[in-house]
Amino acid sequence: MAARSNTAAESTACELVVTRIFDAPRELMWKTLTVPEHLEHWWGPKGMTSRVHQLELRPGGAFLYSQRAPDGREMWGKWVYREIVAPERLVFVSSFTDEKGNLTRHPFEPNWPLEIQGTSTFAEDRGRTTVTVRMVPINATASEEQTFFDGSKFMEEGFAGTWDKLDKYLATL
Repeated sequence: MAARSNTAAESTACELVVTRIFDAPRELMWKTLTVPEHLEHWWGPKGMTSRVHQLELRPGGAFLYSQRAPDGREMWGKWVYREIVAPERLVFVSSFTDEKGNLTRHPFEPNWPLEIQGTSTFAEDRGRTTVTVRMVPINATASEEQTFFDGSKFMEEGFAGTWDKLDKYLATL
């Protein structure tokens, strides 16, 4: 089931858009992003291991996770779901947090926006699924928005590495 497609990314003054086609049906793609047992196998940038600490898939529910680097550093993050239309669309607010889910600043970039709204869509065509993620800072200062857009290349690379891990995981299912 491994995809041979590359990740496509596009930054505009308003949002970061990342798209990838996977050789997997939409229902499976949905599950890999919404079921903890799947997420822990692939979620996060290359070299990071992830743990799901909470996942309440409902509007207002949260996905709280940690990611550990090979050197032992650990980061925490949270999504708060705003809209769920299974298996087509997820809208969420993403933030860095502490282990209790309290919002914190980005561990390496203190001027990073505290909240980023993400919208993930899943479109199937002949057993292949196009996943598109749109991200935009919310409740951010002009300086935080600029930091977000200045970091778009880094985010694109992070998505590519994460989705490479997902491709490898899909091949095992």
